[in-house]
Amino acid sequence: MATKDKSVWLLVIFILSGLVIGGLLGELATKVDFLWWLGYGQSFGLQNPIVLDLNIVTVTFGLMFKVNIASIIGMAIAIFIYRKV
Repeated sequence: MATKDKSVWLLVIFILSGLVIGGLLGELATKVDFLWWLGYGQSFGLQNPIVLDLNIVTVTFGLMFKVNIASIIGMAIAIFIYRKV
């Protein structure tokens, strides 16, 4: 019995797109009275970016994640679609 060869990269693309689209929808839903809860979430990451000054080049490193309920739902839907593909 042959099995489908699913790529890990395809799963990563599905999950990231679900997070981004869900996050966007969550931010838009905060303006609607009965959908405010979709925008509830948490931010975490580097509050102040790390700066590396090499006299010739200055490099700034920073990373911030903002996760809300809609992005988690989007990620779950993306995994569900990936499993059906």
